[in-house]
Amino acid sequence: MHSPAWSEILEFLDKFNKPHSGWLGAVQEQSYKEGLPIIMRDVANFLQLLLTLKQPRNILEIGCAEGFSAMMFSQFARVTTVERFPIMAERAQANFEKHGLTDKITLIHECGSVVLPRLLEEGARFDFVFMDCGKGQYSRFFPYVLELLEVGGVVCVDDVLQNGTLAQNIETIPRRLRTIHRNLNEFLHTVTDNPQLKSSILPIGDGLLVCTKLSL
Repeated sequence: MHSPAWSEILEFLDKFNKPHSGWLGAVQEQSYKEGLPIIMRDVANFLQLLLTLKQPRNILEIGCAEGFSAMMFSQFARVTTVERFPIMAERAQANFEKHGLTDKITLIHECGSVVLPRLLEEGARFDFVFMDCGKGQYSRFFPYVLELLEVGGVVCVDDVLQNGTLAQNIETIPRRLRTIHRNLNEFLHTVTDNPQLKSSILPIGDGLLVCTKLSL
């Protein structure tokens, strides 16, 4: 009797990752059909569980896409979401208006490099942050996120395994991917070595980094 391969385990577990119900589930499934860059079903279900346990008050999302995750988050707390791409921002705003969520979600259509310093200057604070933007920006944005995050708050960073290539030797992957490979590896080491944080990397989706802030 052989042990199942990891792919078989993932296929088995995916049977238990039920889609959302109602209009939110319809948005989720339509986004998957169109190939839009929204969170994978197992990540969505984990985040929903985490938010149920955490019960945050103010959520910051960096990377909105067409708004699915922000709409899911709005079931738990007030959401500020940042999206730099015009097409995605327009789709997200249309979704928020369609489903009556403009009083719970604030969409900022700018680059995170502009928004995050401004939020700090304004004294904004969040007890939950979700990062799902350009992977090359994680190291650049994370210091701002850490300052914006309250002690005891949680930050989740999606897609940190770069389609699994992060586990490979850098010499074995295409040259065009080596910079992001190096940057993501350095990012994960920096975050997991930070004494302000307690961190774990979960093998769900394309890798989810979960951290809680222990001290200022």
